Amino acid sequence: MPNLWVDADACPRVARDIIVRAAERTATPTWFVANHAVPLPPSPWVKGLAVSQGFDAADNEIVERIQPGDLLITSDLPLALEAIERGARVMTTRGEALDKNNIRARVQMRDFMETLRASGEHTGGPSGYSDADRREFANALDRWLAKNPSR
Repeated sequence: MPNLWVDADACPRVARDIIVRAAERTATPTWFVANHAVPLPPSPWVKGLAVSQGFDAADNEIVERIQPGDLLITSDLPLALEAIERGARVMTTRGEALDKNNIRARVQMRDFMETLRASGEHTGGPSGYSDADRREFANALDRWLAKNPSR
């Protein structure tokens, strides 16, 4: 039975709500991992895991626990790379699939943009979470859950 892992530190609330509803509807074991307690409804399927404060503590906990075939929801590209290397599937909160064919290029672009920002260049940030992003994420999550039933 695959587990659903959520890098909850930066997960938009609307995406969190979509994940909770989907986990309940499909009886999928789901873990929200963060450096703080994440408000979640009481559920046999949805659990929060608050880890100690510290750089990448939540990421390290996810990498330690994730198994091949599990799904990780994150926009953290280095974390996504580690999860993919462990055989997990990865999706962003915008519904984008990250896999061995596209993750290295995405990490390299992230590192390049970080270098630009460090040199004083203003590169902007990600756009706000739109209704289209919400729909695309919900649809992508539903497709994954349909292909990977928990029962």
